[in-house]
Amino acid sequence: MRANVVLIGAAVAALAVLVAMPLGFVALQAIFPQLAQGSLAAPLSHLAGTLGDPRLVELTLNTLKLGAGVVLAAAAIGIPLGTLRGLFALPAARLWDVLMLVPFMIPPYISALGWIMLLQPRGYLQQLLGIHAGPALFSFGGVVFVMTLNVVPVVYFAVSRTMAASGSRLALVGRVCGGGAWRCFLRITLPLALPGIAASLLLVFAMAIEEYGTPAALAANAGFFVLVTGIERRFSEWPIDLPGASVLSLILVALAMLAFAWQRRIVRGHGYETTTGKPMRGEALALGAWRWPVVALFALVAGIATFAPLFAIAATAFSRTLSGGLALGNMSLVHLQAIAASGSDALRALLTSLALGLGAAAVTGVVGVLVAYCVVKTRTRGRVVLDALAVLPNTMPGVVVGVGLILAWNQGFWPATPYNTWGILLLAYCCLLLPYPVRYSQAALMQIGDSLEAAARVHGAGMQTALIRILLPLLLPSLAAAMLLVFAVASRELVASLLLAPTGVQTVSLFIWRQFEQGSIGQGMAMSLVTVAVTTTVMLGATIWLERRQAGSAV
Repeated sequence: MRANVVLIGAAVAALAVLVAMPLGFVALQAIFPQLAQGSLAAPLSHLAGTLGDPRLVELTLNTLKLGAGVVLAAAAIGIPLGTLRGLFALPAARLWDVLMLVPFMIPPYISALGWIMLLQPRGYLQQLLGIHAGPALFSFGGVVFVMTLNVVPVVYFAVSRTMAASGSRLALVGRVCGGGAWRCFLRITLPLALPGIAASLLLVFAMAIEEYGTPAALAANAGFFVLVTGIERRFSEWPIDLPGASVLSLILVALAMLAFAWQRRIVRGHGYETTTGKPMRGEALALGAWRWPVVALFALVAGIATFAPLFAIAATAFSRTLSGGLALGNMSLVHLQAIAASGSDALRALLTSLALGLGAAAVTGVVGVLVAYCVVKTRTRGRVVLDALAVLPNTMPGVVVGVGLILAWNQGFWPATPYNTWGILLLAYCCLLLPYPVRYSQAALMQIGDSLEAAARVHGAGMQTALIRILLPLLLPSLAAAMLLVFAVASRELVASLLLAPTGVQTVSLFIWRQFEQGSIGQGMAMSLVTVAVTTTVMLGATIWLERRQAGSAV
């Protein structure tokens, strides 16, 4: 019992610092319009004007439409591919994992710009094939298309790792008992994976409704605006409307909480677990005659999601001038040479981003396991509140989290503060990205019965020993996938970095952004290319090391 109290206390303290403080100050700003001036006067005096804005209903409906569209498209792509990866012996499986992760590591604003340069009139596709898709790209459908390719790895990795953990052995038992292949999949394998699928789709919805760069770049000219673009306008246009932006942010939170409640409703009553107390991975199934069609499907998705935007990024990075197009005489290393010439600035930005990404992955991994364990494996009152608080950051735009951290930590009563240090960036990344390890760990814990932990306790092991020696190794595949996603996002996060980076601290995203501001699009794309290459190498090495470690442990 005492160990339970310690774990719960640690989880509550971590959530209070990482989540409750910044989001609480955003809520206070929404209530007290003069909070930034240090006054609590005239509470809610601005509410009528904000809620009475006739554009608010349109912004809200557009946000729901965009979130639903991205969720449906990501599910249509990620669930089948994740199932094939998790259950079957897929040729070159590691390669497909890397290729599926690369789109997630490309910053959304860079990806959108890459698609613009590829599909716009006189873009790279028209230069190669004589056709373009400008009208389709600059529309609601184009936003859904680009955003889906960016977030589909969330669904793919959640489904593949969950399917791999539950394995095919139980489904094979069902086949022996007379069940058909599809019946066993729908009645055995799919229910075991349902928590992971629901968790990943909730994250996709939250990411879709809080993304700013892609809707602003692709659909603004078509008149399609969402809540997050409305929030950005209130921050950027004079007079700055912090209270109004905070109110719109709380509406975003409400939308995400509705999705959260819907997810719990879907999962409630479907908490399947293996009777042995742990997942049982069987041998990967042979694809047989479907081997090459499945490989062709993965190649098609990888070609569209990975190679198409990378081609546009690389073509821009290696082009001397944009107006010169894809002509051989226009190819040059001038932009990479310019980055190398900047020397310490570019290298420092890269090392800073890698260090912050690794730090955010480590912190959120530890906190995520603690929160998931308290929610799934204890009967503590307030578990639903902990769960909701852990998913809240994914419902808030990075700009709002940044403002919340400024309001929270830029107060005179603190004896010490991380404000204006690299620590404030780490807090921002951990706040924004905590839902990944929480959701992935919860999905894995829901598949692990209580018998193994109970057996360890009967034989004298304490809760800490049972957690570290039994549950954590079983959680490792899902947790490692979540931490890799945290690393990928943190190493290229932009909005919070723009607001919070102290003087003298520059991340990769800031370096790229400033190159674009200066009109050096080629140098920005060159730095993007270098960053993707470095982060992919780091993540590939981490994945290989984890797989070898697991294989060694199994032996």
